[in-house]
Amino acid sequence: MTVSGPGTPEPRPATSGVRTQSPRHHPFAPALTIPGLLLPIHEARAYPSSSPGLCPEPPPTFPPPFSLQASSVEQLRKEGNELFKCGDYEGALGAYTQALGLDATPQDQAILHRNRAACHLKLEDYDKAETEASKAIEKDGGDVKALYRRSQALEKLGRLDQAVLDLQRCVSLEPKNKVFQEALRNIGGQIQEKVRYMSSTDAKVEQMFQILLDPEEKGTEKKQKASQNLVVLAREDAGAEKIFRSNGVQLLQRLLDTGETDLMLAALRTLVGICSEHQSRTVATLSILGTRRVVSILGVENQAVSLAACHLLQVMFDALKEGVKKGFQGKEGAIIVDPARELKVLISNLLDLLTEVGVSGQGRDNALTLLIKAVPRKSLKDPNNSLTLWVIDQGLKKILEVGGSLQDPPGELTVTANSRMSASILLSKLFDDLKCDAERENFHRLCENYIKSWFEGQGLAGKLRAIQTVSCLLQGPCDAGNRALELSGVMESVIALCASEQEEEQLVAVEALIHAAGKAKRASFITANGVSLLKDLYKRSEKDSIRIRALVGLCKLGSAGGTDFSMKQFAEGSTLKLAKQCRKWLCNDQIDAGTRRWAVEGLAYLTFDADVKEEFVEDAAALKALFQLSRSEERSVLFAVASALVNCTNSYDYEEPDPKMVELAKYAKQHVPEQHPKVRGRQRGWRVPHHGDQLTQDGVSLCRPGWSAVAVFLALVEEVEDRGTVVAQGGGRALIPLALEGTDVGQTKAAQALAKLTITSNPEMTFPGERIYEVVRPLVSLLHLNCSGLQNFEALMALTNLAGMSERLRQKILKEKAVPMIEGYMFEEHEMIRRAATECMCNLAMSKEVQDLFEAQGNDRLKLLVLYSGEDDELLQRAAAGGLAMLTSMRPTLCSRIPQVTTHWLEILQALLLSSNQELQHRGAVVVLNMVEASRQIASTLMESEMMEILSVLAKGDQSPVTRAAAACLDKAVEYGLIQPNQDGE
Repeated sequence: MTVSGPGTPEPRPATSGVRTQSPRHHPFAPALTIPGLLLPIHEARAYPSSSPGLCPEPPPTFPPPFSLQASSVEQLRKEGNELFKCGDYEGALGAYTQALGLDATPQDQAILHRNRAACHLKLEDYDKAETEASKAIEKDGGDVKALYRRSQALEKLGRLDQAVLDLQRCVSLEPKNKVFQEALRNIGGQIQEKVRYMSSTDAKVEQMFQILLDPEEKGTEKKQKASQNLVVLAREDAGAEKIFRSNGVQLLQRLLDTGETDLMLAALRTLVGICSEHQSRTVATLSILGTRRVVSILGVENQAVSLAACHLLQVMFDALKEGVKKGFQGKEGAIIVDPARELKVLISNLLDLLTEVGVSGQGRDNALTLLIKAVPRKSLKDPNNSLTLWVIDQGLKKILEVGGSLQDPPGELTVTANSRMSASILLSKLFDDLKCDAERENFHRLCENYIKSWFEGQGLAGKLRAIQTVSCLLQGPCDAGNRALELSGVMESVIALCASEQEEEQLVAVEALIHAAGKAKRASFITANGVSLLKDLYKRSEKDSIRIRALVGLCKLGSAGGTDFSMKQFAEGSTLKLAKQCRKWLCNDQIDAGTRRWAVEGLAYLTFDADVKEEFVEDAAALKALFQLSRSEERSVLFAVASALVNCTNSYDYEEPDPKMVELAKYAKQHVPEQHPKVRGRQRGWRVPHHGDQLTQDGVSLCRPGWSAVAVFLALVEEVEDRGTVVAQGGGRALIPLALEGTDVGQTKAAQALAKLTITSNPEMTFPGERIYEVVRPLVSLLHLNCSGLQNFEALMALTNLAGMSERLRQKILKEKAVPMIEGYMFEEHEMIRRAATECMCNLAMSKEVQDLFEAQGNDRLKLLVLYSGEDDELLQRAAAGGLAMLTSMRPTLCSRIPQVTTHWLEILQALLLSSNQELQHRGAVVVLNMVEASRQIASTLMESEMMEILSVLAKGDQSPVTRAAAACLDKAVEYGLIQPNQDGE
């Protein structure tokens, strides 16, 4: 009995036809083997000149894999079985699902659920596989196939104790089935190994805790080693489970209570391992330690401990949110009370921490960061934003209280320079997560009521608090900030306080004015009423902190038109004067960094102007000062630095307007934005001379604010000649974490930069050690259809390089499920993308799994390679023929199928041998040699055609790989007795 697929035969994967390429390290193309370079330079640099036109159409759509007219359950089930045998598991799943929607009998339902479980197993979705198999068993308790498939899913999920029960049931139903017996022996061995491991760690765990809790071992090397071992043990699920079951959480609580930094860090990091991706242990840990106790660790003064607690809480959030998403089932669900409730309790405690007196500023920032990550929806496609609405109702005032707190002089709440920015980001995320006008109106109402409560009847201190809160809103959800500015008396108080003699009052008012000036809705009002005030403050104030802020306000007003050259606010040359003054402040080492960062913010706005950025990139001293500030921990500084560099490199996204739409707008007398004359014709803007190394070194710091600075990295590697500098300064190392974490846009841009480096540099030098394997996932992410054609192309070229290096890298690419996407791009209309996909598939064909795909019945992969070998595009020919040569060498059974896939196979092979390109000749000769050696019948067909004459001519040439292959073909034909040597023995 076959138990691995819905149908009786074991299914073999198959998809639409696909082909391959000739790699640098290709056994059939020695002329291409260039040490340290996996693609020819002309290929690696092919895309820059073609990038504007590299916008390929999306892959062609094909009809549904199963007939929508099918109405019979039996017919749909058979269609699903056929699709499964061909490897189209998604199509098979659709057929079975459609069949379930019909009036299926309980027996048919059991079969369909069982088959769906098989599809999910193939798709590696083991949770769904277990669910479907369980449904089948509910319909038919004696269904051995369903029991076996559920055991497979449970084994993959790590629930060996449940998997062995299903296998024992299978063996009892079919005692002579060797498949069940072997599976039971294997899983029994796994369980015994786990038991041995658990028992061997019993004494170790107990010993480690004894050392850590022994007061006489304080500060010893032995204690440090014990803490490290405990953390390492907790990273493995079996070790974490053992610690948990050995009353580990209670013992870790004792470590936390000691107050010693090293012990607290060890305890928190061990708890991370215990809670990671495990809902029940997370809930149990919170129950033992107390949610309030865990959250309170965030507020300690020690920064390392606070960050470790932040990491632990993030892991707990992830585990609880996964529980909400999946629901409850089995043993896991029986332990969990309600992850949604626990999630709210955790968030409620974080909100309380925001306004708790005595909490460190770093702890408050960490709490805001956790709320930013945990509360808003990850995708707007998710209809449920109830958590956001709950946080707004329960904690909006607390967030506003942090945003309205002053750092200097210190108020009741301790805050850092990043606190207000973090509060602004959280408010912006919450506002963007709202779905309708009623929800947004409630947000506005709560903000306005809070501001009024401070502005009215609280004296001057209350007005300052209210204005500071308005500044926080203007930096975040600016719609709410603009409405707050329109409240009675707010703007008047801002302008009045700008003339105050108290520096603290002036600072609050001027900053509010600056933030208001950055919003287009208020810019016209301030241009008319506030320019003279800001100029007066700049000229007459004796305090540098006030003067530089006034200067930034003028910079914002001067750049209100953005990149629109026709919307200049000030007279010609005024922005250059402002920029010159900003650079002067920036280079003044006598001023503290907190004040100098305002000069960077001013430049971030002024560098929209092409004249300003041209002068700025030539000012070496200003650039050096800018890079020094980029090492700051303050987010507002990093964002300003990143913005200035994005502007200077023109690495912001810009789409050329449709000329027809421009003409239509002019005809309708609508405003049409104009680019600065110096910007026109520049694709990537101004290069930053002499400081590319510093920019690369500081890239990680710069990219922390978001995707904008990643765009600078992308601009740096745009030119091939600059990539060596980026690689030499560790740019590849810096880009990997940026491509794996952060916003979707930032990850995409970082992945594209990685692709550019991988194309033209030796990957082993660019990403030394294990880092090279981390590059694969970002590159595969660029193959998705939502990425541009240029990104698809560059990802394919980069993966081609990696696939030609080692089997381990090829396995990594296969594990990331890149093969189906690469196959899809082999059908692209754009010739460069089609060629790159074929080259990549050729290198991947060195792996057994890919060879199995070509050898599987019922697909056109081999046919596509043969046909592409006869294309007019020489580079595509070379790639396809190289793949064909490799596959026929490694899988001789494919040789007999070549004549079956197309009637033109002989013409194609003859054309390869007659080509003027020696690489194509070599590939064709190897394919023919493989076919001759594989079968006497095929050899006979070849020798009866003009192929024999062609081979005879090639065999007489100068000694070369082509000559040797041709001679070997003739020798084999002589051995078969198909031909005889002439009198000269030739």
